[in-house]
Amino acid sequence: MVSHSGLVTVMQKAVRKAAPRLRRDFGEVEQLQVSKKGPGDFVTMADKQAEQTIVEELRQARPDWGMLLEEFGEVEGSPTKPRWIVDPLDGTSNFLHGIPHFASSIAVQERKPDGSWGDISHGMVYQPLTDESFWAEKGRGAWLHDRRLRVSARRYLDESVIGTGIPHVGRSDPARWSRIYNALAPEVAGIRRFGAATLDFAWVAAGRLDAFWEDDLDPWDSAAGMLLVREAGGFVSDYRGQDRMLDRREYIAGNGDLHSKLHKFVARALRD
Repeated sequence: MVSHSGLVTVMQKAVRKAAPRLRRDFGEVEQLQVSKKGPGDFVTMADKQAEQTIVEELRQARPDWGMLLEEFGEVEGSPTKPRWIVDPLDGTSNFLHGIPHFASSIAVQERKPDGSWGDISHGMVYQPLTDESFWAEKGRGAWLHDRRLRVSARRYLDESVIGTGIPHVGRSDPARWSRIYNALAPEVAGIRRFGAATLDFAWVAAGRLDAFWEDDLDPWDSAAGMLLVREAGGFVSDYRGQDRMLDRREYIAGNGDLHSKLHKFVARALRD
């Protein structure tokens, strides 16, 4: 049994407490109450209730911490404490259409000495239907339950399957994405779009996907996943190869060889 900190236990308890209702609602998807909160962006009662359950568990464990929540925005906490970043249901469109690929995600973001937000120190991505719990602690590795994760060892693009998110109504820039896709597609073994960025990152960490790129992601879509990839031996950067992913909402993830090659393709596609 691998040891982990109390924060991982707290995150695990929170996502597992929310999971039974998500599984039940997924099985009754046609009866779900659905409200539209933006173009192509749906929020379900299941989403809100899962977030409420997770928030209650996190508040009980760390009542003075702030939160950044997908549904209810930012909740201020102590100015000297970390905060939780929570996505109760990533892959909502999959969920609504009965596609069994979605996850809950929690991350811990630390404070810098000047009070601004700094590194992600803990992260968890949990798939309720498969009971897969991907978790990481900074400096202590990435894990699937008790199994250590490592990114793919593939070095060449023509052997690699790359994950991405395809722009849709109200999100991202189709022309920009197409330039990257057109440059990359002839060079790789395959490109996949599964519809849940949290799991895309987790699958890169687990070596199921060799690399991943996407932009216009919110912090709750990416915070835990970035840590998973890095703690599994991979690299994550923005499209310029810098460490400003959360600011620029751009992400390239993969092992060292593929990250470098993917970054060059992306940079060339956006420059030409």
